Amino acid sequence: MSPKSVVRVLSVVMLALATVLTGTASASPAPAGSVPVVATTGGLVRGVAAGATNQFLGIPYAAPPVGALRWRPPRPAARWAGVRDASQPGASCAQPSGGFGTGSTAEDCLYLNVVTPSGPPRHRPVMVWIHGGSLVTGAGAVYDPTQLVGNGVVVVSVNYRLGALGFLAHPALAGSPGGPTGDYGLMDQQAALGWVARNIDRFGGDSRNVTIFGESAGGLSVLSHLVSPTSRGLFDRAIVQSGSYSLTQPSLADAEADGQAFAAGTGCADQSADCLRGLPVTTLLAHQHANYIPNIDGRVLTRSVGPALAAGQFARVPVINGTNHDEWRLFVASAELQGQFVTADNYVGQISQLLGVPPDVAAAIAAQYPLSAYPSPPLALSALGTDAIFACNAVVLDDSLSRYVPTYGYEFNDENAPGLLPPVSFPQGSAHAAELQYLFRLAIGGPLSPDQQRLADTMRRSWAGFATRGTPSPAWPRYATGTHRLLSLVPPRPTVETGFAADHRCAFWNRITPATATASQTTPSATARPAT
Repeated sequence: MSPKSVVRVLSVVMLALATVLTGTASASPAPAGSVPVVATTGGLVRGVAAGATNQFLGIPYAAPPVGALRWRPPRPAARWAGVRDASQPGASCAQPSGGFGTGSTAEDCLYLNVVTPSGPPRHRPVMVWIHGGSLVTGAGAVYDPTQLVGNGVVVVSVNYRLGALGFLAHPALAGSPGGPTGDYGLMDQQAALGWVARNIDRFGGDSRNVTIFGESAGGLSVLSHLVSPTSRGLFDRAIVQSGSYSLTQPSLADAEADGQAFAAGTGCADQSADCLRGLPVTTLLAHQHANYIPNIDGRVLTRSVGPALAAGQFARVPVINGTNHDEWRLFVASAELQGQFVTADNYVGQISQLLGVPPDVAAAIAAQYPLSAYPSPPLALSALGTDAIFACNAVVLDDSLSRYVPTYGYEFNDENAPGLLPPVSFPQGSAHAAELQYLFRLAIGGPLSPDQQRLADTMRRSWAGFATRGTPSPAWPRYATGTHRLLSLVPPRPTVETGFAADHRCAFWNRITPATATASQTTPSATARPAT
């Protein structure tokens, strides 16, 4: 598959996953008085009781970014009179439809959800979830955090602008000539964190103890906030799940050139802001990329994630960073379901197209991943993609972070994790996003075996313990630069591993990085630029 095909596969896969995940636990409106009415800075809200939780859904944290506010930094939400019903989530941000969902054309979508343990309010650790989906799909409410909340934390999930509406950069959209454009979705996430700082104490959370966590594009968002000057002071800890796929972001000039091509494609030949802001949402969705990545706009991001972390130019907070052992199997499986098979005959060609390297380099890489070492060609390509795009970038992150802050690495390693896609010719293993069903209740995957449920319980306790104290609980080994000591999340009980870098051939990938620069910066972006 060509690089564009990779992007398309990533987008299709993550759209499918994002749209079939279950929402927060359904609950009938509770009798008046059974759920506290909370006074936020915007007005009063009343949620619902659901099991052992109180849920406050669909709370606006910013003004609807419509009309003249399209492609502008988020503005404060208007206050409301009376008691606002907070029993249903707000609309998902505009995103394409797919075989598993109807999509959305809503621009009025900047809402968040607060799920708290029932009982008297107290200062509990706060965890703010940033969903994945290639920065083109997904919504906060599709992840049910009830079991995570059962570990004594408050979980906030947020919507943010997606696709072209969230990440289009164009010189006509700059507030001043040469000013920054793009990264509106990251600004939305920052606005949501600002709302948390002002309001979460009223829900029983502790505004001085906030952990941001996210998976895939949500993990990349967490990394972006670690290095963003405008995110400083908005959080106290960070968890990155499979977010290491793109350590280099495009320049503002490159992003704006891409935006000008987008504008021309939509019919805005005059390249004006008025034309762009007047386009129907359906037109924007029809012409946007399958996947986006933040750009170095000069305000939200002043340099790429990888170099900023390596130089110590980031928020000095404790970090958990991890990947899944078989990340790329999800994407190879999705391609197979679409009739695109990896065979012995096309293996080298697949490598060339996947990584954007010439055939001789692809052949050299294939020699490191010989078909004879794997049960099937799809599993060989899956291992290669996992190592080149996720695993070895994660080692780079761990080495950089651990020089400055307490860092805890993990590898989700359940080879029998329930598959997130229909069966294919090979086992999906611990594929991309497979760990989500161990933290949240989802409509896909599962059920978990007793041993897997024990692992899920341990993971949720560890995530909540990290949010509480800044160290995972049960205790993990702290990562030290060069040691590659990680926690292998295997059922029923995680174990310490030291062979991660060797297992994923990171010494090899480090040697050929110049030859595969396109792969490490474009293909991972596939999970975020023009799905995860």
